[in-house]
Amino acid sequence: MDYYQEYARYLEEEKHAAANTQSSYLRDVRQFLAWAEREGLGAGGVAQADVERYVKHLEAQRKSAATVTRSLASLKSFYNFLLGQGWVSANPARGLSPARVERKLPQILTNQEVELFLEQPDPADPKGCRDKAMLELLYATGIRVSELIGLDVNHVNLSAGFIRCVNGERERIIPLYAAAVRALGDYLEHVRPQMIEHPDERALFVNMSGERMSRQGFWKIIKHYQEKAGIQKDITPHTLRHSFAAHLLENGADLRSIQAMLGHADISSTQIYTQIVSQRLKEVYQKAHPRA
Repeated sequence: MDYYQEYARYLEEEKHAAANTQSSYLRDVRQFLAWAEREGLGAGGVAQADVERYVKHLEAQRKSAATVTRSLASLKSFYNFLLGQGWVSANPARGLSPARVERKLPQILTNQEVELFLEQPDPADPKGCRDKAMLELLYATGIRVSELIGLDVNHVNLSAGFIRCVNGERERIIPLYAAAVRALGDYLEHVRPQMIEHPDERALFVNMSGERMSRQGFWKIIKHYQEKAGIQKDITPHTLRHSFAAHLLENGADLRSIQAMLGHADISSTQIYTQIVSQRLKEVYQKAHPRA
């Protein structure tokens, strides 16, 4: 029985896990099984003491606490699957607690920095028009960069002012503000028809070769406009996602709605933005209150 392949099939076909989740879980399991084989162990013959030794092995390699924590979570998932199939009698990773990871609050942009950043693309230039549409859409929706470049033309409804974000079998509807609708409309009407290589191209955003935009290509776009704006913070595609969520929360949006728009499976992932907002309020208080 190829436990690894069966687990891979389960993640994709039954659990419908996101592509990034599948990739990270399978990588962790593959690395563990390779270590176990070197130790003379089969996947079905692993005991809790073996998993504890593997954790110490990772720590000896100076793996970060976050990496060790994720690897342990992957092994728990893997062996829970094997246990459910009746292929092992116990989960050897169960009950093991990872080292406590100090979670750093993500960096966000101020409203002024977002405005400055979004002003950088020149909409009169075809490339600038496309870039403007991409950046406005990213900040308007808070979607992940993989979701952004995965958008097809039919995922956009400009007349109703929303996009459909499809991630595996999960779909969420996210509204667009007026400036994002205008930027997308200009791009779709005036620029994309000239950029695409083939008339049947489905990708919403394409590169200068007329093919779907890549993660690396979009990363370069982000860095280019960060330098052009002179913003000292390290801006990544996720910075705009974090800023989107924190700014919504600051302006009165409820946490459940933000969770739905971000596509978080667990509300605890969204709650970190309450900490960011609280920290920002404290900073404002310390600077502004006359007796602070």
